[in-house]
Amino acid sequence: MGALPLVVGVTSHRHISPDEIESIRRCVREFLRGLQRDFPQRPLLILSPLAEGGDQWVADEGLALGARLVAPLPMPREQYAHDFHDVDTRGEFSRLCARAQIVDVSALPGFVSPGPPSRGGNRDLLYAQAGIYVSNHCHILIAIWDGQDSDHLGGTAQIAHYHLTGIKPAQVATMHPARRRLGHPNHQMLYHISCSRQRPQAARAAGSAPRPPDARWRIGEHTTPGNEPMPATFRARLDLASEFAQEQHKYMSRNSTHPGLSENRDGTASTAGESQVERLFRSADWLAIHFQQRVVSSLRALYTLAALMAIAFAAYDNLPAQDDMIYVFLLLFALGGFIALLANRRGWHRKYLDYRALAEGLRIQFHWRRAGLSLIDDDGFAHGSFPQKADAELDWVRDVMRCADVEDDASASPAAIATIDDVIRQWIGDARHPGQLDYYERKVAQRARTHRMTERIGSVSLVIGIGISIVLALFTHQMTANLKNDLIVLMAVFSVVAGVRSAYAYKKADKELIQQYRSIHRHFLEAQKAIRLARSIDEKREVLRLLGEAALAEQVEWVSMQRQRPLEHNRI
Repeated sequence: MGALPLVVGVTSHRHISPDEIESIRRCVREFLRGLQRDFPQRPLLILSPLAEGGDQWVADEGLALGARLVAPLPMPREQYAHDFHDVDTRGEFSRLCARAQIVDVSALPGFVSPGPPSRGGNRDLLYAQAGIYVSNHCHILIAIWDGQDSDHLGGTAQIAHYHLTGIKPAQVATMHPARRRLGHPNHQMLYHISCSRQRPQAARAAGSAPRPPDARWRIGEHTTPGNEPMPATFRARLDLASEFAQEQHKYMSRNSTHPGLSENRDGTASTAGESQVERLFRSADWLAIHFQQRVVSSLRALYTLAALMAIAFAAYDNLPAQDDMIYVFLLLFALGGFIALLANRRGWHRKYLDYRALAEGLRIQFHWRRAGLSLIDDDGFAHGSFPQKADAELDWVRDVMRCADVEDDASASPAAIATIDDVIRQWIGDARHPGQLDYYERKVAQRARTHRMTERIGSVSLVIGIGISIVLALFTHQMTANLKNDLIVLMAVFSVVAGVRSAYAYKKADKELIQQYRSIHRHFLEAQKAIRLARSIDEKREVLRLLGEAALAEQVEWVSMQRQRPLEHNRI
């Protein structure tokens, strides 16, 4: 459970023409090998309900390549086994179950029981819920599908359509109404392997030879041949997640005793039985702080160099016998360029923003999960609720959050469930337990002090600059040329210090961050009040859901604002 897996889901017809089985399995095998070759640092995790046909083939091929298998079954295993009428198929199901981590989807928090699974309609609804679970939690969905639309509830056509469009089957949507946002394109990847449904033996003998399967990449309405490289936009998402996995391995193995890996941001110690979501949160939080420190150090160095450059040029321009200052100016400029180039080449600013967004998303996902808010509804998952206005660069964040839920469902983590009051105490906080409410209160005070310091420096520099100007105006005829130049340079120094300090504060968005922290702090205060007035656990859960969505929206707004202020040496 250490490395970040690449999760491949499957939905497939059960009864496929026997003549095509071997070619389909070969196509699946080559596809999985290609993923292993392209993403060697991401172990494969196959997400398959193990139904007869393609579900079992993909699981078997994945296991043969060393992948882990997680089987989200639509109902308890004993009941599900009754659907395998053929002895060989039932035996294959038992064999694969023995090598898989089983997830009973119908028993997960938030799922609505449709009634006894013995009835046809109820059983189909359970299949639909399992298919939607696979779609919601995989990075790539293999669809072994004839490409024909179908109204059959829980069938391959409906799951593939949901994966491409985000629109649920009507029967599922009735039980789990979606709160979708207008204008949100679906960005899920489907690898479509075409197939033919099984025909009677006589018709098959009279017909033409089966054609080899046609494989295609599909994202929404966009389709490209499967023998071409993965679409660049989706490949970039997987690359960013893989980069996070590499950074996680690099720094976590080197800093396993770092306090940030054993404590929460509020100072509470980590627990031995923590879930995968919590482990990922700690890694992302530590990495965000790490790259934040690098960004802040780079900014301070660049603005200090900018101030020294301005002072060096003022001395060169105004003081006699200081011609060498032009070389100091050029040297400082080159040093600043090197720092900016190093920071941009290594992506410190981008990583800081991305990992902070991931950490906050995982924090909310963790608390929602413990509060029983991991629902089949897309918006019930933190990765589905991550604000859809977020730029495409944050799509990889949702992808990482997907696999975290799978890991915890498969391991039945003991940290996954808690009382609602425990979640409230740990997340929001109270008089005895510092939580996010206390954290944002402290951040508001800290940022306000920093902003006041910037304003004081500017005011003092302005007063000194005006004072020097008045002295120059009153005593200009009594001063020597050297004294005038000295005073002009001194005035330039104070002006540069004030200007650089103000520019540095703007770059860090101190003023905007104060407003954002106050806004988030207000959200937590309102949530605390609403929880006190809540009359049931469901009302408290609803408050926590709304709080999480508000916090995620603020986080995305912060990331969008910070992206507009990258490290740029020329502008400094």
